[in-house]
Amino acid sequence: MGLLSLKQLSPQVKQYLIITGNYWAFTLTDGALRMLVVLYFHQLGYSPLNIAMLFLFYEFFGVVTNLVGGWLGARLGLNKTMNIGLAMQIVALGMLAAPSDYLTVAYVMAAQALSGIAKDLNKMSAKSSIKLLVKEGAEGKLYQWVAILTGSKNTLKGVGFFLGGLLLTLFEFTGAVTLMAACLLAVWLFSLMTLKAELGKAKNKAKFTDIFSKSAAINYLSAARMFLFGARDVWFVVALPVFLAAQFNWHHWWVGTFMACWVIGYGVVQSFAPYVTGKKQGKVPSGPAAMRWACYLLLIPAGIAISLQLNFYVQISLIVGLLIFGAVFAVNSSLHSYLIVSYAGRDGVSLDVGFYYMANAMGRLIGTVLSGFLYQQYGLATCLWVSCAFIALAAALSIKLPQQNG
Repeated sequence: MGLLSLKQLSPQVKQYLIITGNYWAFTLTDGALRMLVVLYFHQLGYSPLNIAMLFLFYEFFGVVTNLVGGWLGARLGLNKTMNIGLAMQIVALGMLAAPSDYLTVAYVMAAQALSGIAKDLNKMSAKSSIKLLVKEGAEGKLYQWVAILTGSKNTLKGVGFFLGGLLLTLFEFTGAVTLMAACLLAVWLFSLMTLKAELGKAKNKAKFTDIFSKSAAINYLSAARMFLFGARDVWFVVALPVFLAAQFNWHHWWVGTFMACWVIGYGVVQSFAPYVTGKKQGKVPSGPAAMRWACYLLLIPAGIAISLQLNFYVQISLIVGLLIFGAVFAVNSSLHSYLIVSYAGRDGVSLDVGFYYMANAMGRLIGTVLSGFLYQQYGLATCLWVSCAFIALAAALSIKLPQQNG
């Protein structure tokens, strides 16, 4: 019965399921690897800033990849860029499976660079593909499909965080990355056989200069996205897990599990974001919604920072505040993800989406480096105040977004 139901699905839905499956598998390894690197190198005695530097090339090459990857997607087709991303992640995991003597900062940064390229090729391909699989004008369905893909991805990234802590405990670092590489290899082989050949290939050959968006709406949205994700990562990526381990004496198993639960909950809220922002009333969000939700978000890190500075039930304030932040940030992120796919042109869609996720990667890069530096120099409260400033900038930029979509 199940196989019969699968055969009856439309080609578009089948492609959507394959793309989503690829994205899920990649995301599991990406989340697990991030947690493995943070916990393993913290265990080895690396400072917060040095741990942040391990991710420097990961984020930097994400910026470059989204620009160039969007152009490659328009020229080669999105299936090829997605499969290239999967292959590169397998190579990156293989590099990290080397003996511990080889795992110098420079070597790990190089492997992380490859992983960063792989991640953004995979994400750009997945997000761009949805635009082409949904009929033009079906904005409600587009928002729902984007929300499901984005939310499920982040839920699985959270599972990946949990997996990273578990694998480090069970197999140690080398065994963990070897196992992940083997599993991803099977996914890559399946993807090579099943993804549609020409999906996303532009009718007109895209010029390299087309990587820069000529749309004011996309430029403002991209800038807002950069500050939005910088606001999250400036305290979440390095400062928070190190703070939990150092101040509360949490074991890496606890840190991985807590971070996993947070990201899983975050992903679940993302999937239901269309219902929070008006789908029940038949509405799809536009620019003013992005500005409004950024303002809601701004209040949360400010509240956590004040509680830290006043030493007011620090552990409870941080955990409860983080949970509320995750829910509101999830709506912001899902809303943004829908808006970029809605604003993007259908022919060469990966160019617009790639430019936008370049800004996303730039925000992550800025946030990651500041997370390690600010925490080491000034503490977690300073990271949270910088987060507030970034969110305020994202809200201000969102004022310039179109009042209506389409």
